[in-house]
Amino acid sequence: MSDQRTRPRASNYGTPWLLLCLGFAVHIWDEAAHDFLSYYNATVLALYGHFSWFPRMDMRFRTWLTALLVVNVALLALTPWAYRNARWLRLLAYAFAGIELLYGAGNILAAIRGRTVPSVHFEGAAPGVYTAPLLVIPAAYLIWSLRNTRGHT
Repeated sequence: MSDQRTRPRASNYGTPWLLLCLGFAVHIWDEAAHDFLSYYNATVLALYGHFSWFPRMDMRFRTWLTALLVVNVALLALTPWAYRNARWLRLLAYAFAGIELLYGAGNILAAIRGRTVPSVHFEGAAPGVYTAPLLVIPAAYLIWSLRNTRGHT
């Protein structure tokens, strides 16, 4: 008798993909509502001033928000293929999960430190820190799910 009496393995990574997309949407709202861009732009300018090779990519609110919403809608549109365990989407899924995992952890670390760089301190909680777990946990779940659904098609 087999020792695999536990729950059956998932056959796709659709649910973790969807949860990460939804967490990303809530995180976008959190950052927009808590003035993320003022801290981001100040950080970029400080880094650019210290390192001449650092790219100066300061952004305006409308451009930033529009870009993130378009990316999120595009990722949400790929959800049916995640539920089909599409092999061609797996590399993007790993990249999406990895980026969101690191970004969420970075938000938490910045909040713990109280600043991004020495000259840019947060007034209150860091923008995005409240919803950072909505990136970290689903991203880890997506990575786990991708590993467990390898070979299922």
